[in-house]
Parts: sequence; structure tokens; C-alpha cells
Amino acid sequence: MVGTRGVPAAYGGFETAIEEVGRRLADRGHDVVVYTRGSEHREKEYLGMRVVHLPAVPVKQVETLSHTGLSALHLLVHRRPDATFVFNAANSPFLPLLRLRRAPVALHMDGLEWRRSKWGPRGKAYYRWAEQFGVRTADALIADAPGISDYYRHQFDVPTELIRYGAPILEEPPTHRLAEMDLAPGGYHLVVARFEPENHVLEIVRGYRASAARLPLVVVGSAPYAAGYIQEIRNAAEGDERIHLVGGVYDQELLDALYAHAATYLHGHSVGGTNPSLLRAMGAGTAVIGYEVPFNREVLDGNGWFFTDADDVAAHVTAAEADVATRDAHAAAVQEIARTRFRWDDVADEYEDLARRLAEGSSIHSSARRARRRSTDWVPTPADAAR
Repeated sequence: MVGTRGVPAAYGGFETAIEEVGRRLADRGHDVVVYTRGSEHREKEYLGMRVVHLPAVPVKQVETLSHTGLSALHLLVHRRPDATFVFNAANSPFLPLLRLRRAPVALHMDGLEWRRSKWGPRGKAYYRWAEQFGVRTADALIADAPGISDYYRHQFDVPTELIRYGAPILEEPPTHRLAEMDLAPGGYHLVVARFEPENHVLEIVRGYRASAARLPLVVVGSAPYAAGYIQEIRNAAEGDERIHLVGGVYDQELLDALYAHAATYLHGHSVGGTNPSLLRAMGAGTAVIGYEVPFNREVLDGNGWFFTDADDVAAHVTAAEADVATRDAHAAAVQEIARTRFRWDDVADEYEDLARRLAEGSSIHSSARRARRRSTDWVPTPADAAR
């Protein structure tokens, strides 16, 4: 497994997927190797997985690429795996190295990265090019949501493997950690997100501030390369004692407590597919106020409130506080969805099946190697996401 920060998982969907899937595959007797960067833990084994620690250049534009390049070279020299999972379409330039090693490779495409505002024109152009190069080079493509599968079918006329994420289910989460943040169960609204415009943290803070909400808003998150946007969020919160900007929280037990005991979880992500933060809130049994985009509606199956701007946020926060019965109904519904539709054991089954097929020679490469992007842009619809 190549292309991420690796394990132990600290703060990211890819890393959590690698840890949850990798540990299960290792338990089943598979030899699982994870390439890791920046971990404080230097052990060569973790939860049954073998861990290879390699450095990276700590600069936004090249951090992931530099580490993946080193990982591909290391893999080229040291081993020929039966199947390789590369995460993030940006890493597609290194797939030819793996093909030289005759290492069958599946590329996890993630969301629509080129739509993220943190990337300038060159970054967005690179991601669009990397998508097409990955389509032409990989043996299999992984999508984490029906809408992402539809995107690759529409843009490149290629099939994908639809493999979702799992949701951790919290049945009786402890409450004692909340006291550290001066919070009470059911006594606050929660946001957990990187501070990037496509996650709509600013709209959430502005909308909450304009509301008559009684319960405080706890905002967990930061962004290492977004000083201007972070300052806008701070300015929007300034002077309102109900808004608590707490920065990053990497203590997983504390995060579980925050998710599980929030009155609502406000989810502003808009350009990804199936988002692990949303699944975490659902598994914790917390009602969701989500950004109006097909990916979020599909995962929630319509259960919750949906916003497009700050005015919607203000109205929905107020409604959620006033109508506890509806809030509880949404919370129960989304936890049941998480419990039945987003199981890590099922996800591991799908990765294992794909790995076996890759090892046996299954590949889309012969049919996709000349794929070209269609000139028309693709916009997801609710029907696309539901497929």
C-alpha cells in the first residue's frame, strides 16, 4: 500500500482505510506492506502489517510525490508484490515504475481533487493530467462513491471498482473526556474539517453566528497552507463566545467523544466522494447538517438537514435545537446506515477480492491505455450519486 502517510492512522481517510483494511488482510494471513512517512512510531510492524519508513520533502506541492517516488523505487528494488494499491491519482506518474516490476496496480482515484481551491491553475492542471495518466496506466481504478464511478465512466468510458470506506460504530462512547473541553453530552454542535474553502467552514461559522443557537459550536481543524482562509474564519468567529476554534485534535478517543456526544455534526465537504469524517459522525449516532451535494445525500440517504449557504446553516442549527425528536430520528437513521452499509469487514473483502484478481492477471490496461478525457465538464446529479 503506497502513496499516503501510512500507519498508524492519525488524521485522514486514506490512512484510516489502510489501517482498517491492512490489519484485516494481515489477520487473514496475507503479507501486507505499508509505505509510511512522518510517523513518530518507527516500528517495522504494526497490527500485523510490515511498515517501511521513507522520508518526504515537507513542501505541499511535492511532499506526497517525493515520498511515493521513493516508495516506488524501493519497491522496484526490494520486492515484487502480487498486488499494489496506490492511493491518490496525483501519484499516477510512478505507475510505470511498478509496471516495470510487473507489480499489478490498482489506483485509488479519491475525489475530484482538481476542483479544490487550494490548488492554483498549475496544480489543477496537473491533477487533471494525472487522472488521465492514471486511467491509461493502472490495472484497476478504485472509486469510493457511485458519483465518482460515474465521473470516470462519463469522462473516460472506463470501469471502476466501487469500494467504500467503513464507519466505526460507537454504541456507548464515554463522556469523561468532554470535561477537558468544558463540554457536556448533547450540549454543542461540531465541525471537524481541514480549513479549505471547499469544506465550507467559513459559511458554517458565519451561519452559526447569525443564528439564535444556544449550544456552542466546536470547530476542530486547521490547514498548514491556508493562512488567509484561516484568518477569515477567525475574523468570522471573533467576539462570539459561543464559537470555539480548538485547532487540530489528534487524540482519537477524544475525537470519538466529540463526535458521539454532539447535538449535530455540520459537514461542509463538497468535492470528495464518501467522506470518512461524515461516516464517523454517522457511526457515532449524531444527526448531520450536511452540505447540499449528491455525494453527501447519497451517503446519508437523505437523512438530515442540507445547506448551501450561511443562511441555511443558521436556519438548520436553530431547527435542530428546537426539534429534538427529529434530531434523534435522524441520528438513529444514520447510525443504522453506517452499521449496515459501511462495514470495514465488507471493505476488506472487496480489497482482498480485487487483490486476488490483480494477482491472477485481471487488468483494464489494454482497453483503457488510449482513453481520452471528454471535452465537456461533468457535474454530478442526485441520480448519478445514487447509482
